[in-house]
Amino acid sequence: MRIDAHQHYWRIERGDYGWITPDINMLYRDFMPEDLASSLSKHELNGSIVVQAAPTLDETDFILELAEKTESILGVVGWLDLFDPAHQQHYDRFREYTKFLGFRIMIQEMSDSSCILDPRFITALQGYADRDVPIDLLVLSDQLEHTVQLLQQVPNLRGVIDHLAKPKVKEGEMDNWLRAMQEISCFPNMYCKLSGIVTEGNHSKWKPEDFKPYIHSVLELFGPNRVMFGSDWPVCLMAADYDEVIQLLQESIPTKWGDQERANLFGWNAKEFYKL
Repeated sequence: MRIDAHQHYWRIERGDYGWITPDINMLYRDFMPEDLASSLSKHELNGSIVVQAAPTLDETDFILELAEKTESILGVVGWLDLFDPAHQQHYDRFREYTKFLGFRIMIQEMSDSSCILDPRFITALQGYADRDVPIDLLVLSDQLEHTVQLLQQVPNLRGVIDHLAKPKVKEGEMDNWLRAMQEISCFPNMYCKLSGIVTEGNHSKWKPEDFKPYIHSVLELFGPNRVMFGSDWPVCLMAADYDEVIQLLQESIPTKWGDQERANLFGWNAKEFYKL
């Protein structure tokens, strides 16, 4: 089982992708399953996990409906607003789709990430943690302190950090990011996606050595059983094509890792985390 644990599909005319603007020429067009099929086939991937790209219920419906008719979509990570009193009803409705896996919390988009420590938010999240729902956390490196505090309140959360928590690669940030990631890795149900790192560097002049310290750190902290490969396609195209993303990760894997550890990274861990 080989899985791309993190990628997106979108149809621009739907109109709720506020961050995808015409000035981002590389991304301002439709990206659908037929556009990714050749890359999945080339790298012998059984399929992918499609993650929400817009903070709307409608967009989650869109990708869930797309998944129903697309064999290569193994599952969908949707969107919920835990401050919405109706979040449970929305979750229950999404569960009617066979490929709905869980949802993503977009901490990145919060102007004040301390709001995730609001008692209402914690109570809602604890409810999903008690049901062992897989939850993605989209978080920036400077929001990790609040993320650690959240996990201290909800220590049984079945969660995964997207994109290595977006360290500031161009600025050479390491110490604070590493300290927080070390704390997060101590929670046994927390995973980390090796995804989205290429777009944190210089899009036109990056080299593998820019990212390897971050990849190595995550692989060491979380170990071979709690890390997942994700391409972050098509967002990755701003800095690298699909082949380059995979090559970067393959070159960064510790030489002591054998076939089983590599298989875990490239699929089995995602299968386990998302209960495929």
